[in-house]
Amino acid sequence: MPAMNWNWKRLAMAAAMAVAAQGAAAAVPLPALGANPAEVSVSGLSAGGFMAVQLHVAYSATFKRGAGVVAGGPYYCAEGSVLNATGRCMTHASSIPVSTLVSTTNSWAASGAIDPVSNLTGSKVYLFSGTSDNTVKQPVMDDLKTYYQSFVPAANTVYKNNLGAGHAMVTDDYGGACATTASPYINNCGFDLAGEILKHLYGPLNARNNGTLGGSFTEFNQGEFSGGSGMAATGWLYTPAACAAGSGNSCRVHVVLHGCKQNYTDVGDQYVKKTGYNRWADTNNIVLVYPQTSTAATNSCWDWWGYGSVNYAKKSGPQMAAVKAMVDRLTGGGGGSALPAPTGVGTSGATSSSMVIGWTAVAGASGYNVYRGGSKVNASPVAGTSYTDTGLAPSTSYSWTVTGLTAANVEGAMSTAATGTTTGGSGGGTCFTASNYAHTVAGRAYALWGLTYAYGSGQSMGLWNIYVTTTLKQTGPNYYVIGSC
Repeated sequence: MPAMNWNWKRLAMAAAMAVAAQGAAAAVPLPALGANPAEVSVSGLSAGGFMAVQLHVAYSATFKRGAGVVAGGPYYCAEGSVLNATGRCMTHASSIPVSTLVSTTNSWAASGAIDPVSNLTGSKVYLFSGTSDNTVKQPVMDDLKTYYQSFVPAANTVYKNNLGAGHAMVTDDYGGACATTASPYINNCGFDLAGEILKHLYGPLNARNNGTLGGSFTEFNQGEFSGGSGMAATGWLYTPAACAAGSGNSCRVHVVLHGCKQNYTDVGDQYVKKTGYNRWADTNNIVLVYPQTSTAATNSCWDWWGYGSVNYAKKSGPQMAAVKAMVDRLTGGGGGSALPAPTGVGTSGATSSSMVIGWTAVAGASGYNVYRGGSKVNASPVAGTSYTDTGLAPSTSYSWTVTGLTAANVEGAMSTAATGTTTGGSGGGTCFTASNYAHTVAGRAYALWGLTYAYGSGQSMGLWNIYVTTTLKQTGPNYYVIGSC
């Protein structure tokens, strides 16, 4: 990851909320442009590369054109562990179990937690790894290529791995020295990586615009999609003039994901305006959306190891669902029939075995489906705006999302996720009170750079020593939260 010194201290919540509120007030709603839903793709660097793989695989019915991955790794590489993330998925200090990850992908697709893998067959993949990248090393990208071989035809994959680039987004005219790894993590290597990604995903393109761009940049309200979840209050959109004027279905959508320490707060507009995407988009009717993490997220990274949700790699993952909802908005408004994502999704009425999920009605919806952890839980469409999910385990955290249904039972966009924890009871959670050092020795927490974090929830417990005492409550297998019984 860019600037991956793994300083895990987060900004004060009050300051983060104040910045978010100010940004949201200045932003406008993301427009419904009626872009072609069959012409959607994604690319990203580092944490954004891992996130691009997640979106491409989990929402393969949406990202039909494919993905560009710069210094990323296989789908679900970390398997929910920050130790895996910083180890095998970056340094390749231990082998990545590619065959296991392929099996997990197939299993989740069969259960409906992610889209059918058959969608991947028609998509394209562009992979890039610099020979001087010592942050996400080339063997990790080699494993990503191997992973994709199980789903994407070899003829549809390009792997560029012979350029002496450091850990950065590569351009042909902007940034630091090619082999360096330093902020803003944009390197001038004399190679137009953004152009090569877009040309591979979309086929032959018109020449890029090297002059003044004819389109417009818009700071949009991202909060209506994310509800926080480690994402900033606002994101950025580049709209070619032809697409803003209503070309609609002739326009495409490409999602661009920054890496760690590269959001707007960290590097200003450099990733949004200097990485080379906009000049190709301008002459080829490609709408670019630049979602943004917040500085409250770990190192401003996208969630590719589970810091924000155990379902981070599934369709129900909060950040995943948020980006999908943005794409749905951009491809809506052009006469399509897709319903918008339900809003106001929340949980209430927790018992030891049930939870009530509620939401705001969607205009035009004849019913709703409710998903827990990516799997549908209602046997028939829900007529109202609430649903009681039963058969849950005591003292356990769950995540739910909701979709609207048309009269023909066609699902609309998926909502952002709402989480809730069942109450204690027979067989409920067990509490452990000990020093932070003792918790790590017992395997209930882990330490990074002098700080301690609870396994599963990732909650910060303070300094790693024998003097700080914390009570951890186990709410699931290898899942602990700070609390009491």
